[in-house]
Amino acid sequence: MKNIILTQQEINHKTKRIAYQIYETFADEQEVVLAGIAANGYIFAQKIARELKQISDLNIVLCEVKINKTQPQEAIQTSLTPAEYANKNLVLIDDVLNSGTTLIYGVKHFLDVPLKKFKTAVLVDRNHKKYPVKADFKGLSLSTSLLEHIQVVFEESEEYAYLS
Repeated sequence: MKNIILTQQEINHKTKRIAYQIYETFADEQEVVLAGIAANGYIFAQKIARELKQISDLNIVLCEVKINKTQPQEAIQTSLTPAEYANKNLVLIDDVLNSGTTLIYGVKHFLDVPLKKFKTAVLVDRNHKKYPVKADFKGLSLSTSLLEHIQVVFEESEEYAYLS
């Protein structure tokens, strides 16, 4: 049996809340790039983008960020060129902030290009940081043991997060 920590309804609510927080942060801007870390981070970014399009007139640009999670120091690939996000507002998005390794390498990649504003968002923050990285917008903060793992499932028929 899975220990469900977020139901589909709760994920939808937290997605909407994060979208409002992003809109409040960037309300004076014209455009925001939502850079989702493949695979679940990008799906979460798409969900946030849908909400933002309903509540704001911001131009939302989606960017998929591919990071090798086992070798994060390897070259990072993005679906946009650096010129396409240079001097823009960017939110780096992932589903779960575990040790901070993936997010910190993602942040490092985007710091090579000048940005107007740079924020981070996650659905679940585990509070087990190996690196000094934080999520500016988070759906749920959860203190877990190092032996526990959080999985987020984004499927067409169901969405949930569970602790294993």
